[in-house]
Amino acid sequence: KIMRAYNFCAGPAALPTAVLEKAQQELLNWQGKGVSIMEMSHRSKDYVAVAEKAEADLRKLMNIPQNYKVLFLQGGASLQFSAIPLNLLGKNNKADYISTGIWSEKAYKEAQRYGDINVIQAGTTVNGKLAISEQAHWNLSKDAAYVHYADNETIGGLQFASVPEVDAPLVSDFSSSILSAPLDVSKFGLIYAGAQKNIGPAGLTLVIIRDDLLDQAKPEIPSLLKYSAQAKDGSMVNTPSTYAWYLSGLVFEWLLEQGGVEAIHKINLEKAKLLYGYIDVSDFYANPIAEANRSLMNVPFTLANPELEKLFLKEAEENHLLNLAGHRSVGGMRASIYNAVPLEGVQALVDFMDDFAKRNA
Repeated sequence: KIMRAYNFCAGPAALPTAVLEKAQQELLNWQGKGVSIMEMSHRSKDYVAVAEKAEADLRKLMNIPQNYKVLFLQGGASLQFSAIPLNLLGKNNKADYISTGIWSEKAYKEAQRYGDINVIQAGTTVNGKLAISEQAHWNLSKDAAYVHYADNETIGGLQFASVPEVDAPLVSDFSSSILSAPLDVSKFGLIYAGAQKNIGPAGLTLVIIRDDLLDQAKPEIPSLLKYSAQAKDGSMVNTPSTYAWYLSGLVFEWLLEQGGVEAIHKINLEKAKLLYGYIDVSDFYANPIAEANRSLMNVPFTLANPELEKLFLKEAEENHLLNLAGHRSVGGMRASIYNAVPLEGVQALVDFMDDFAKRNA
């Protein structure tokens, strides 16, 4: 059996081994057709069936209401930073953006190119730890076309404890938290997520949009970015990212086999409790986030002596624990414990951290 390392990369991230094995088996000869699905026309009956099943399985996993369209797009979540204001600011050129970190900041800076954007700085500190301020402190507009926030800041490891209660349609970046915990889709006007964390490989972006928001686009919007056109053509206005779509479908099948989002959420809670629990009792490691806003998926931590960071990463890799360096903008360490990272992987990380601390205290 091939040795698989434990991959804690923030994205492109770990994929379930069972999914990769199935894709490997089907790579040269999909369903006895004599070709790879990579070589197949996206308009063929066989491929359309794969695409439709992927959407049906996602709808089941997330309990997506019938009045929402599911789009399988390209360009990463970052392209949606432009697509969202271009699609939603056509009737009212105002939107609120809640800023809690690097990704929500990138989103509002892009949106400012297209409309009147009210930025709400919601990052704060509680007892010296990073947190998200109470909604009562936000200066929300009375007439915003939508309110945007990033549910989970992948880089900072900062996550909203609950869904904000607002009057305008709620738009949220769920790139690093989608499918990790149950979610009431009906609370949102639009949810978007880059695939390369909890959905599948890089190259695909999900957009889940309520039907009534499909006619709000600005007239100058590029045709490929227009959600109504993509919805009408089944996300196939042009050639979609066919292999990433297929692989994501395999991930959805795998998730359903695990018992769905509720079942994977229980395992995710166990993984987070194990890792945060160890960090909290250690005087060698520290987590910079207030407990209420700790991310379920991205766990940043620092070492008491930053000079040991390179040695920590070198030894971690020797122990088959990969991609633990924090984002270049913040430094330190970060373990991304997405759905495909098993509990035993987190246990192996904690065991290594404990051993490293004892040897270097």
